[in-house]
Amino acid sequence: MQKNKWKQGISRWLGGFGINIFKIYRSLKGFPRLLADYFTFKRMETSETFPVKLDYPCPADFYGEPGIASGHYFHQDLLVARQIFKNKPKVHMDVGSRVDGFVAHVASFREIEVLDIRPASKKVRNIRFRQFDLTKPSSSFLSYCDSLSCLHTLEHMGLGRYGDSLSANGYITGLETLHSILKTGGTLYLSVPIGPQRVEFNAHRVFSVRTILDLIKKDFSLQDFSYVDDYGDIHESVPLLEEAIDTSFDCWYGCGIFQLQKK
Repeated sequence: MQKNKWKQGISRWLGGFGINIFKIYRSLKGFPRLLADYFTFKRMETSETFPVKLDYPCPADFYGEPGIASGHYFHQDLLVARQIFKNKPKVHMDVGSRVDGFVAHVASFREIEVLDIRPASKKVRNIRFRQFDLTKPSSSFLSYCDSLSCLHTLEHMGLGRYGDSLSANGYITGLETLHSILKTGGTLYLSVPIGPQRVEFNAHRVFSVRTILDLIKKDFSLQDFSYVDDYGDIHESVPLLEEAIDTSFDCWYGCGIFQLQKK
């Protein structure tokens, strides 16, 4: 496990500079086959005129999968989108979740309003974008919606990664603002990284499950808990046993998905 963490750490450091070592490895491995296929294809006869150029090589794709059906975003986006489809809220608002994942899932069957600290330049059907900084309390959206999502976002608040102001307690202010946006009795879908508690600056915080439960207990009741483990697999609607809470379900960098109801 320790060796795994070391590899992940190196991979994340390089990834921060746009270097994907796994894709580089697959590309180098597939390059000889790419060249062989290229020259073979050029020699093939065709009735159409298609100039054959090597302008867009994809040697890594020889060893790829049809897609990534695992990991935090894949599972949380599907799980929460299914819940919103099932519950049919009057107004669903999202704060900072991935637009080309969760937001797109929801927009395929209903309207969704999106708050993000970053401006959005595109207009998309069923999606209404608004620029908003959750760490700066505002009365603009008091008791605004009966359904609210904040997926893989709270952990970034106050770290400056997306142009927000630095704040050691940014996640606390953010959670208070989420509480103010939601109507009494409304549902909040919240996901954060779980594991041994730490700040991996300037990317994100990792929370212990105990910390999240302590943060929410005053203002929210827990309706459901699921999590994605270190291997990218989801465990839905699991019981919150004390031993599992204390170890954050044996995760080093997992994803806790909390369905909460505002008291």
